Amino acid sequence: MPALPRVIAHLDMDAFYASVELLRYPELRGQPVVIGGRSRFQPVETRDAASGAPTRQFFRLRDYRGRGVITTATYEARALGVHSAMGMMKAAAKAPDAVLLPADFEQYRKYSRLFKQAVRAIAPRIEDRGIDEIYIDLTEVVGARLDPAETAPDEAEAFWCAREVAQELKDAVRAATGLNCSVGLAPNKLVAKIASELDKPDGLTVVSAHDVPIRLWPLPVRRINGIGPKAAERLARLGIATIGELAAADPRALRARFGASTGDWLHAAAHGRDERPIVTDSEPKSISRETTFERDLHAVRDRAELSRLFTALAERVAADLQRKSYAARTIGVKLRFEDFRAVTRDLTLAEPTADAAAIRRAAGLCLKRIDLSRRIRLLGVRASALVAHEAEADRAF
Repeated sequence: MPALPRVIAHLDMDAFYASVELLRYPELRGQPVVIGGRSRFQPVETRDAASGAPTRQFFRLRDYRGRGVITTATYEARALGVHSAMGMMKAAAKAPDAVLLPADFEQYRKYSRLFKQAVRAIAPRIEDRGIDEIYIDLTEVVGARLDPAETAPDEAEAFWCAREVAQELKDAVRAATGLNCSVGLAPNKLVAKIASELDKPDGLTVVSAHDVPIRLWPLPVRRINGIGPKAAERLARLGIATIGELAAADPRALRARFGASTGDWLHAAAHGRDERPIVTDSEPKSISRETTFERDLHAVRDRAELSRLFTALAERVAADLQRKSYAARTIGVKLRFEDFRAVTRDLTLAEPTADAAAIRRAAGLCLKRIDLSRRIRLLGVRASALVAHEAEADRAF
C-alpha cells in the first residue's frame, strides 16, 4: 500500500481531577467545584434531619484559610474566573460558594491507568505525557481500515477514517472510566494538541494541514505549546499577537530576534509543521515530591512538624521509585522561603537506592548545606540520575 498520510491524535481528559471527584460525588454535577484543599476538607458524612437519609456536607471555598493553590476546577468554576494554579484565597474572593474538595492522587492515578489501557486496546502506539493526556499515532490503525486497493490514499479520507477511530477511543475511555475526554486529530503533535483544546469539553476536532490557516491562524500565539508568556511578550513587541501574524512574519527577523534555532521553530510552528515522532518508551529523568505549607514554618520552632513532613516526602519518593522499578544515584532537596526565593542542593550517592531511610538520610545531609534562618514556604525531595532497579534487571535475563 502507498505511504499513508500521518495521523496523530492528542487525547486530553476533561477537567480530569474534578471529573474523577464527580464520579464519587455525583450530587455536585453542574456546580462550581475546586480541587486543592487538604484532607481536612474531606466531605462530612451525615444524615438529613427530616428524613434520616444519608447525606454529605461539603466545605466551601470561603472556608479556606492558607496559601495553597488550586489543582483544578470544574468548568462551572472556571466560568467564575477560577482556574488551576490560582491561589485559593484569590479564588475564594471570586467564587466563595464553590465546593472545596481535597486532592486524591491515588484515585487519579487509578483512573489514568484505566483510560490509557482502554486506548491501548485500540491504538497501541502511545506517548504518555502525564496523568491526563497522551499522544497517539493512528497512522497504522487508519491504514488497516482503508481500502487496500486504493492506490493513492487521500488525506481527507484518512482523517474521515481517523474521526471514526477517535470516536471509538472516546467511547472506550467513557466505558472504562465513566469520564469524558477531548481528542484532536492532525498531521502532527503540535497541531493535534491545539486541536484537542478547541472544542472542550467532550470535543472531537480535526485540523488537517489544509485547515491550519482557517482554524489556527486567528488564535493567539500562546496557544502554541512552547510559546510561554515571555516569548509572547517579545513577539508582541514585534507586533505579533496571533498565530497568523507569526506565520506572516519574516523568518529572517525571527531568527535575528530569537536566534536561528528558535526563530526557525517559531516560523514552522505557525505554519503547523512539526516532525517530532511519537515516543513510546521515554524514561523518566527524575522523581520528586514537594509540598507548599499553609503557613511558613521555621526550622527551629516548627522542627517536629518539618521533620514529619520531610520524612513523609522521602517515603513517597521511595514508594514512587519502587513502584516504577527505579533506583536513584542522586538525592536532592528544594526549599522556597518566605520571600519566594528558592534553593536546591543535591548529593550523589556511592550506590543507587530506592530505600526510604537512605533517601531521608541523604536529603538530610543536603539540608545541612542550606541556611535555614528564614521561614520555609515549600519543601521538596527529589531523586535523579535514575537507573533500572537491580531486581528488575535480574528478572530480565
